[in-house]
Amino acid sequence: MLNNLKPQAPDKILALMEEYRADERDQKVDLGVGVYKDAEGVTPIMSAIHKAEKQVWETETTKKYAGLAGQPEFHAAMAEMVLGKGYPADRLSCLSTVGGTGACRMGFELARMANPDTTIWVSDPTWPNHLSILNFMGQAFKTYSYFDAETRAVDFDAMLSDLKAVKSGDIVLLHGCCHNPTGANLTLEQWGQVADLLEESGAIPMIDLAYQGFGDGLEEDAAGTRLIAQRLPEVLIAASCSKNFGIYRERTGCLMVLGDAATQKTTQGSLAYLNRQTYSFPPYHGQALVTRVLTDPALRAEWEAELEEVRTGMLALRQQLADELRRLSNSDRFDFVAEHRGMFSRLGATPEQVAKMKAENGIYMVGDSRINIAGLNKNSVPLLARALLDAGV
Repeated sequence: MLNNLKPQAPDKILALMEEYRADERDQKVDLGVGVYKDAEGVTPIMSAIHKAEKQVWETETTKKYAGLAGQPEFHAAMAEMVLGKGYPADRLSCLSTVGGTGACRMGFELARMANPDTTIWVSDPTWPNHLSILNFMGQAFKTYSYFDAETRAVDFDAMLSDLKAVKSGDIVLLHGCCHNPTGANLTLEQWGQVADLLEESGAIPMIDLAYQGFGDGLEEDAAGTRLIAQRLPEVLIAASCSKNFGIYRERTGCLMVLGDAATQKTTQGSLAYLNRQTYSFPPYHGQALVTRVLTDPALRAEWEAELEEVRTGMLALRQQLADELRRLSNSDRFDFVAEHRGMFSRLGATPEQVAKMKAENGIYMVGDSRINIAGLNKNSVPLLARALLDAGV
């Protein structure tokens, strides 16, 4: 049997990480993997998470299985954070998942269970794992235009033009904020126009909300998702706790499904069924930490302050890079870096230019020139700026 297995192509980002580790140069910069890092290159544990963890350790009395679909208190806390106070609980079904990736996978599975003929529409470009999962599932999907490679902004006219081809029952995958890999986001007005199109077509939005709080703020980053949730009768939302709570290794995510109140019980049962068929009970520890942080006023205030520090720190790095590139190039063609939001920006370098920067400057980024802004610090920003111009970007 095992002789029939074929070697799998390595994940490009994980391969880049290994290449970076093997590089013996003292001066090197890792802008590849999408993990937040502070100025010292460390992915820290938030103080609020540390305190919540201590509380869990001191009060937990059993390690028995928890709920098959996850903990209701976690679902309620996440729903309020994403959808706001007064969210329609009678229309909402929730599933605790193995990270945001698990939430995306379960969302795709639920869509296919409900409609085997559905087509998933994804932005071009999108997070590569979206496409990898869909291909592995054998799920039909199409792409819609999103990013203008010249302006490094959303090509909204092309996006709307492509989405006019969606059909009733199709799923349109949208990035809730901090688009990965481009960093270019829709405005709230554009979210409204997307909602108009989806209402008219009968297509169902699925929102991947992996970076709430990393862009313009917790409330601001949820604005597009909330608009869609208020306007459309059925909505899927895949939320991740890895980034904004810094609990990557706890693999904590949540799939939220809004539908008609009459279908809520069946939908909730279907979500629990999906967990049972995949990995049975979801991880508990991360749910407990997030629930404590979101429901304890002191912990929440501390967490929000820490999250704001992370957000503003990345904005400062964006501005520093844009300013340095403007100074060195005597042009405004890189100002888009300061306008993008979240951890990522796509810089517009060719694969050859990316390879040149890696070989000559020890600067590691994905081949499409996506960089992780959080991989920079105030000392490495000038190195990247000079390398970009020396490579001819």
